[in-house]
Parts: sequence; structure tokens; C-alpha cells
Amino acid sequence: MPQNVQIHRNDPRVATVVFDRGGSGNALSSELMLEITEAAVTLRRDHELSAIVLAGTPKVFSLGFDLNEARTRLEDPPDIAERRRLSRIGRDMCRAWVEIEALTIAAVDGWCVGGGAALAVALDLRVAGEDAVFYLPEISRGLNLSWGAVPRLVSLIGPARGKRMAALAEKVDARTAESWGLADRVVPAGTARQAAEAWAREAAALPPVALRMCLAQAEAAGHAFDRAASALDADQYVLSSLTEDHAESVQAFLERRPPAYRGR
Repeated sequence: MPQNVQIHRNDPRVATVVFDRGGSGNALSSELMLEITEAAVTLRRDHELSAIVLAGTPKVFSLGFDLNEARTRLEDPPDIAERRRLSRIGRDMCRAWVEIEALTIAAVDGWCVGGGAALAVALDLRVAGEDAVFYLPEISRGLNLSWGAVPRLVSLIGPARGKRMAALAEKVDARTAESWGLADRVVPAGTARQAAEAWAREAAALPPVALRMCLAQAEAAGHAFDRAASALDADQYVLSSLTEDHAESVQAFLERRPPAYRGR
């Protein structure tokens, strides 16, 4: 397994996947996303598993897509075909986790931003540390929210709250996330992984085949139209990434100044 992603298996029916780039933000580079996808595909084939925990670090889940990589793309722009390929890496990562039949639990400590939040809502459940903050800044950076996240977010918290998060970029703390239905349990800061693993072991004590069948039914009932609703979000991402507003947002972020948007 690649060095940025580790799979821990102390129980035959429970696995924990930890992704950690070693930096303070645990940002999602294309390389890291491919590794997280590989872990999901590997575990999806393991029919002994009843539950899987996905965790970042005890300090931060993820600050989202790596903006240094975004800056590189602005300086050396890829063609449209390459942009479309790159835009699908995150979508494929989230879909790989959606397609796991075992129960999946995101352990969220600290910031859970952008693509990190899109990944978290792709899992069945979310355990949040008291210091967790969910934040979707894509619109404020001149981009749409892609990776199939919008319909899953709306199914969890409803259209109005979904718009507050995805369109208005409101930051949501752990207790608010719990009251909205975005977080399923809130635990002391730095303990989300341990709490998620304890919950996973509870699931592993249930009849494994019946558990998987029930989870599959619930997934189909709650998210049957997600793919149709988000079919074009990757191409919308490519389109928005070509705008002057997006270039300005990245430059302003790197220069630590307010952006000046022009609607171009």
C-alpha cells in the first residue's frame, strides 16, 4: 500500500484506512486521491468485512483539494481532455467508497473542507470530534461543488441547509452538524477514530450478510438518483476552472488577500 494511506486490520471484520500526507492540512493531491481510491477498491473485494473506518489525522481530516496543484495547473494549463480526466479523480474516489457494501464510517477531527467534506458524505456515517468544522468553499473560489457531493449532502441535511453549505459557504461546527444530520455522533476532540472503530466493532458483531443487504437497500432508497443529479458536475467543474474568477480566487488565497470577482 502507498505510504500516504495505511490499512489497519486488528479485527477480521473491521478495517481502518488512515490517509496522512504528513503536512498540517492533509490536502488531497491527485496522487493521494488515487491511493484512497485504491484502498476502497481493495477493501470492496473483501467480503469478510462488516465495517470500514476512514480517518485523516487526529488534528485534521483534510483541507480539501491541494491548492498548490491548482496553482500549477493555472501556470501550465492542461488541455480540455486532460482537465476532464483530472476532474474525475475526486469523483471516482468518492464513488469507490459509495460502492463498498460494508458499513463505512468517516472519523472527522478538525477541519473537513471541500473535497474532504465531499469524501466524508460519500460514507454511510460520520463521527465528528468536538473541534470538527465542515466547510465547502468551492463557490467562494470560483468553482462548483463536484464529486457527486451535492445530492448526497442534500439528502442528509435538506435543500435549504445544503444551499447554505454548498452555495453560501457557511462553516458548520460539530454540534450544528449533529443537529442537522451531517454528523451522526460527536465525541471529544482527537478521539473520532477511536469512537468510529468502536462503532464499527458493534456493526461487526451483527450477522454480516444481513447487515450488507440492509445497507445496500438503504443506499438505494436514499441515493437512487444521485448519479443522475450529479452527472455533469465534473464538466461544470472544468468550465468553472477556466474562468477568470477561479484564477483570481487561487491567486488571492495564495497571496492572503480578499479576491476581487468580476463574473468572468
